[in-house]
Amino acid sequence: MNIVLFQPEIPQNTGNIARTCAATGSRLHLIKPLGFSIDEKAVKRAGLDYWELLDINVYESAEEFFEKNADGVFYFSSTKAQKNYTDFSFQDDSYIVFGRETSGLPDWIMEKYSERLMRIPMVDVEKARSLNLSNAVAIVVYEALRQVGFKDLR
Repeated sequence: MNIVLFQPEIPQNTGNIARTCAATGSRLHLIKPLGFSIDEKAVKRAGLDYWELLDINVYESAEEFFEKNADGVFYFSSTKAQKNYTDFSFQDDSYIVFGRETSGLPDWIMEKYSERLMRIPMVDVEKARSLNLSNAVAIVVYEALRQVGFKDLR
């Protein structure tokens, strides 16, 4: 699987997601600008000793990311989506894209990929706006991995 973070802002979230990627054999893609340096202690501390196991790619922009991965099958996580993440059939090399912690995905992505938007069901209460980004990634990546039979995992 490919986990894509669009302009992540919080180093601890990215560190936790990096650990999830390392433990599942998923690739991590980071689209700049980042709200931190990936050398920061907080990112590495959250990833603990898993950082060296990580397959990570960093892109200067969304345009560069989509150019370099033009043949990819993309899915996008958003609290504004209509379909649940369980409504999609993931492939082994799917790209699952998550937006910024404070603002989510930009409108142009939401419009261009409207049929590929998915959400994680939550209570309909205004104060419960969203899950923590690292929790959302874990939920979706494990569903995607389940669908492909936990390939290469024991």
